[in-house]
This record gives sequence, C-alpha cells and structure tokens, in this order.
Amino acid sequence: MGASKSVPTREHDFEDLAERTGFSLDQINNLHKRFQWLNNHQETLRREDFEKVSHLSLNPIRSQIIQAFFDRRNFGKGGVGLVDEIGFEEFLTVMSYFKPPNKKLTNEEAEAIRTNKLRFLFNMHDTDNDGTITLDEYRHLVEKLLSTCETLEEDTAKAIADAAMLEVAKITVVHMEPHEVYEGITFEQFQQILKGIEVERKMNIRFLQMDTTPMRCGK
Repeated sequence: MGASKSVPTREHDFEDLAERTGFSLDQINNLHKRFQWLNNHQETLRREDFEKVSHLSLNPIRSQIIQAFFDRRNFGKGGVGLVDEIGFEEFLTVMSYFKPPNKKLTNEEAEAIRTNKLRFLFNMHDTDNDGTITLDEYRHLVEKLLSTCETLEEDTAKAIADAAMLEVAKITVVHMEPHEVYEGITFEQFQQILKGIEVERKMNIRFLQMDTTPMRCGK
C-alpha cells in the first residue's frame, strides 16, 4: 500500500502548502531539503529513511513517531490505515503538527489547532485505531519510556504502567463498579486529562534538525 506520492511543482505548490500548513515559504524550502536529504532525492519517503535521523534513535518512542508519518489519520483527508511511503505533501502535513501556533490567532483558531494536535498525539498511542488508548497500549508506552532506565525490572515497569492507568481512570471515570473493566481512554477523556497543559507549544521538531551538509556540498 503506497501513499498518493504528492510531489509539489515548487513555487506554485509551495504557496498552496504554505496556506494549508501555516509554514512560511522559507520553512517549506528548508523542510523540502531535509525531505530530499532523508530519501536521497527520491520522490517518496519510507520508514527506513528515518534511520538517518540520529537524534531520533535516542527517543524511547521512536517507533510511534515514525509510524505517525505513515498514518493516514494524520494526513487531514479522513483516511485510515497505514501507508508504506509518503510524498512531500504528507511529510509536511505531519510536520505541521509540531509547528508552534501563531500568536495572532483568534481563540477559535487556537482551540482548533490545539484539538488537531491533541488528536495527532492520541492517534500516535491509539495504535489499533479503535478510538481508545487501551491499558495494553498505555502500558507499552510507559514501558518504552522507562526502557532507558536500566535499574528498573520489567515487572516493575508494568506495575508502574498499571498504576498510572488506574490514576487516569480515577480522573476520567466518575463512578465505576468493582466488576466493571476499564477499557481505556477516549479522545474526549484524553482532552480532559491534558486540559490546562500547553501541549501545542511543547511539541517541537528538534528530532529533524539533522546535518544536511553532505547534500549542500553536492550542489
């Protein structure tokens, strides 16, 4: 399964992408250079191309970040499922989720951007696309985040994940009977958990600040 292989025809299409993503033309040109550096000047980008991002290799949720670039839910076109490769338009669309919001936005516009960013984060952890972040998905995330701590044993990491999920359940579920099973976090509950946290300003794209010197030297 492949992507739409959307390849901009430079200036005209870049202007259209700037309108849709909020990036300036200079930023789009810079990101296009990075896109070309990653895929050796091919038309599309594949998962293995992200191996060139050295900073990303140190991130414990590296696989979720990479998969987000190939998740149709993040392309803004109402799609579902994963693709094997993406064009520059899809790459830029996903990158726009990491773009700091414009300070001149109206309250309505700012809230729409926050909702989109939260949905992107939710999709990253709702790996089976069932509309909830389940205990297993949450446990997997916490275990990944704790994997850099060599002193923690596997059972301890699982216990921490379970305890964290129960704490979330207390916040999101008003009343639960002893026999009921907590199925997971819905998007609405996810929004509630992160209420008051400026997630939209904390998301960044530092992991793509790669060295493109070899590409420039070839010009």
